[in-house]
Amino acid sequence: MKRKLVLKMSVSLDGFVCGPNGEADWIFRSSGGADSTAWVLDTLVGAGVHVMGSRSYHDMAAFWPYSDMTIAPPMNDIPKVIFSRQGITHGPQADRTTAALAEAQARNAQRHGVTPTAAVLRSWAEPTVASGDLAEEILRLKAQPGNFILAHGGARFAQSLVASGLIDEYRLAIHPVVLGQGQPLFCALRSPVDLRLVSVTPFASGAMAAIYQPA
Repeated sequence: MKRKLVLKMSVSLDGFVCGPNGEADWIFRSSGGADSTAWVLDTLVGAGVHVMGSRSYHDMAAFWPYSDMTIAPPMNDIPKVIFSRQGITHGPQADRTTAALAEAQARNAQRHGVTPTAAVLRSWAEPTVASGDLAEEILRLKAQPGNFILAHGGARFAQSLVASGLIDEYRLAIHPVVLGQGQPLFCALRSPVDLRLVSVTPFASGAMAAIYQPA
């Protein structure tokens, strides 16, 4: 039995995952409560592998190893697969990652007093890189044993996954904000897709989590 691909994303009430210039500050105005954190944690601990685009990877690698947030352990401990045509282990991207890790270590260790273990640092510094065709790479991951594949953004990577038709479940944190413009999640769809509502979980902040699967 193939394992499923789950996309976890924060979206505005009008369907955007970020503002026109990548703005995401609106997400944090209605997140971080105990109830929403518990929902995110439940999703993270059930995953067998994290998949993400290279931009999200650089941001996450510079933050999670030094974070004391409740959801940091599953972000750090679960294996990662980074989708990047150019790779991330050589050239300017590697220099960028190394510099970001060093800067974040100093900043976050001072703020939180968290010193990452060597294993945590390796999990981010030495992820698996998928540089082939997106659909082929996803199908290869689906054929492997283990818990479900958990996909994170950013916007372009999520849009590509949506367009591939390979997402088995959407776990959307819908925030009580209307952006009016920005990067929509479903703009790359070639035709309508009917979805089945699995569950809705409201949070005290006014946000809610909605889980959908293809009908």
